[in-house]
Amino acid sequence: MKHLISIADLSSEELWHILNRARQLKDEWRSGGNRPILKGKVMGMIFQKPSLRTRISFDVAMLQLGGQALYISPDEIRLGERESVPDVARVLSRYVDVIMARVFSHQHIVDLATYSRVPVINGLSDYSHPCQGIADMFTIWEKLGYLKGVKLTYVGDANNVAVSLLFAATKLGMDFTIAHPPGYGLPAEVLRRAEEFARGSGSRITVTHDPVAAVRGAQVVYTDVWTSMGQEAEKAEREAVFPPYQVNIALLSHARPDAIVMHCLPAHRGQEITDEVADSSHSALFDQAENRLHAQKGILAFLMVDQVA
Repeated sequence: MKHLISIADLSSEELWHILNRARQLKDEWRSGGNRPILKGKVMGMIFQKPSLRTRISFDVAMLQLGGQALYISPDEIRLGERESVPDVARVLSRYVDVIMARVFSHQHIVDLATYSRVPVINGLSDYSHPCQGIADMFTIWEKLGYLKGVKLTYVGDANNVAVSLLFAATKLGMDFTIAHPPGYGLPAEVLRRAEEFARGSGSRITVTHDPVAAVRGAQVVYTDVWTSMGQEAEKAEREAVFPPYQVNIALLSHARPDAIVMHCLPAHRGQEITDEVADSSHSALFDQAENRLHAQKGILAFLMVDQVA
């Protein structure tokens, strides 16, 4: 049985399998031919953090593939408080066929997977956001037609999204550059693992504090919020540090003329990204958002159908 805990746990072949599955299922959706490959299956969705895209994309993905999803709100089980994470996993996995959890602590995802009888999907943790990373790779592949050798530049806080993008890029042979303020970089363990993946795929990793140098020649420019959920106490400090890392027209002018701009949303417009960029012809923000649906289908098919076949 497979879980999706981190993109680092997938082989490049498995990652490509999910991307190809997403494309196949998106093509079927476009032609109005959703096949009920998950007929009779039920997903349990545990939420500690709110989400528009994660909840709706997984809910609709299950419905379109013939299954159904159950939303479990933060107050219903109070994961790790009212009931231990192992006990939640032991009970819930006797009711449902797959569990998706969107949590604060990555250890909760690890514990759910350890004690679950069914596949567990990391819908977001403080460590990584693999579903977003997979949807982003799918979007870049759609836009450019290839992934190997693509220069992806991430500008801003080296958060869970940046971690998943780095792992995906180095699994797929893309060049990954990150520009962040001092003190807001990637964990050493993440860089060490990514460097191992890069040696196998031919990727190049560049870490800098200079956003202009980072975006030079970039085909994809990516950013995210300066203050993530759970970091509210740092909001004022971060807003004083991050303005030089705003993705605006001036910064984008140093990337390739046909560069695409990405953001996992929700965006704090006027902070990490300007309206002028977010609403420009360079923007792939809403194609990314749509592709969460198709990427979730690819993930579900990989874990619940293809692994069983």
